[in-house]
Amino acid sequence: MIPAKLQPGDEVRIISPAESMEIIAPDQQKLAVTRLRKSGLEVSFSKHVSDKAPLLATSIDHRVQDIHDAFLDPAVKAVLTTIGGFESNQLLRYINYDIIRKNPKIFCGYSDITVLSNAFYQKAGLVTYSGPHFSTFGMEKGLEYTLEYFEKAFFTDDSYTIPQAETWSDDSWFIDQEKRTFHKNHGYKVINEGKTTGRTIGGNLCSLNLLQGTEYMPSLKEAVVFVEDDYMSIPETFDRDLQSLIHQPSFQEAKGLVVGRFQEKSGMTMELLEEIIRTKKELDHLPVIVNASFGHTTPQFTFPIGGRVTLEADREGAFIKIIEH
Repeated sequence: MIPAKLQPGDEVRIISPAESMEIIAPDQQKLAVTRLRKSGLEVSFSKHVSDKAPLLATSIDHRVQDIHDAFLDPAVKAVLTTIGGFESNQLLRYINYDIIRKNPKIFCGYSDITVLSNAFYQKAGLVTYSGPHFSTFGMEKGLEYTLEYFEKAFFTDDSYTIPQAETWSDDSWFIDQEKRTFHKNHGYKVINEGKTTGRTIGGNLCSLNLLQGTEYMPSLKEAVVFVEDDYMSIPETFDRDLQSLIHQPSFQEAKGLVVGRFQEKSGMTMELLEEIIRTKKELDHLPVIVNASFGHTTPQFTFPIGGRVTLEADREGAFIKIIEH
């Protein structure tokens, strides 16, 4: 079930199912609203978007209520998460998936939000999206690529090819908007050659793995799996997390793998990543593309969870095309 695309004047609701809006600087909140309005959208905020967290997370009841309210409100055409965090999987048993199924609309976020995006697809049949948070739009510099693929995903039904961004950054832009470092992007790296078409499943790897063995985990049968992780995923952690995903029975019928760019603090190198991929004999027959522009570095492209993609990987390079979203 693919939600309707956006039209100028549509309302997007901002919710905080993980970290609260209270951690986002007011000037960045203001800029994010301005950016979304320039894309032709009206912005509204959920009742509990800025709740204060007493310890680790805000109220489960409040966060679930905001999800339900956003999907039940006929004026809201898209739901955008504030930011990621750690506690989205607390909500899974309390969400009414019938509400989501009967009121399909765009749902977008990444990182910890991967839990909800994949659960919504599995339990409600709703195609969701791995893409920027509301907070991402508070970035002053280097947002052009992110914004371009956000709009391609949400304002048109047309298929779209995803080239690499010309540059990338892994600095703490939310702390200092002026002190930015942009690196030349050397493009995709092909580990295994091949061509395939399949369903897009995935997002943040350690978050996706929280769904293993539960009713909320989507099948990986005929899936092109997209995974990435943040600076806390050192090479050894990524290695075992990827192996755990590969051990899912449905991965035996997966059709390809795309890995997002790692943050510098993770310590991952191209040599280590290639070694990790080579140790997974289950991947030998699949096209594998790494160093893609999604995840915790910037900029990032938006891709559907439950859509369809074509991959081509050979000595000449890599080609990624979202054909249904």
